[in-house]
Amino acid sequence: MQNPLQKIIIERLQREILDLEGFKTKTQSDQSKLGLKILEDNFPNQTFPTGTIHEFVSEKPEHTACTSAFISGLLSKLNKQNGIYIWIGKQRQLFPVGLKKFGILPHQIIFINLVKQKDILWATEEALKCKSLSGVISELEDITFAQSQRLQLTVEKSRVTGFILRTQTAHIHATACAARWKITPLVSENENHLPGVGFAKWQVDLLKVRNGNTASCTVSYHHGELAIIENTAPYLFTHQAIGS
Repeated sequence: MQNPLQKIIIERLQREILDLEGFKTKTQSDQSKLGLKILEDNFPNQTFPTGTIHEFVSEKPEHTACTSAFISGLLSKLNKQNGIYIWIGKQRQLFPVGLKKFGILPHQIIFINLVKQKDILWATEEALKCKSLSGVISELEDITFAQSQRLQLTVEKSRVTGFILRTQTAHIHATACAARWKITPLVSENENHLPGVGFAKWQVDLLKVRNGNTASCTVSYHHGELAIIENTAPYLFTHQAIGS
């Protein structure tokens, strides 16, 4: 049976480990980083972790497109000091001017296009070492546990947030990433039933959260804000802790 001193020491070590992994202790003055409390409550300390690696899996090209849009929405909420980001992939598929829709100016993202996956992985690790960056987005076909562990150890030193957009999902295995996401597109909706293309809407699934809970909900982006759509019964939580 643990004595009180042992319990205090263990709790302190657990907090220190979570801090290193990007799960900062939440204080009373802390506000939701994303404005998506229902999602954020599933992370340790009920806050979206920065200074760690997030993995996004995309099964189809249209999923990759909406995942890129969702990540841009996240950056708009996390980008409080007009930070600089690096986006690494085979070819630039984003229209830089379109980033203004998410509150990000085109010059805030540096695009790096590389052909070989090993070069993309190398560039990702080197970029994550740069403490002056606010984040690194990398489009990788696949990533092994060992490779993800190297990236996680890198960001624990630099405190830069990494977003891995994984496009090959035939063989999904465990990674050292703090969370695994899956974003799929939903039919957009217009205000007042007007014709034309409406505001973006996505099915957002948290498939794995280290020391946290999985979750599923519908998220929209309009008027510069991410919002959970409550009238579609989005809160399908499984409430099971999954380590990765």
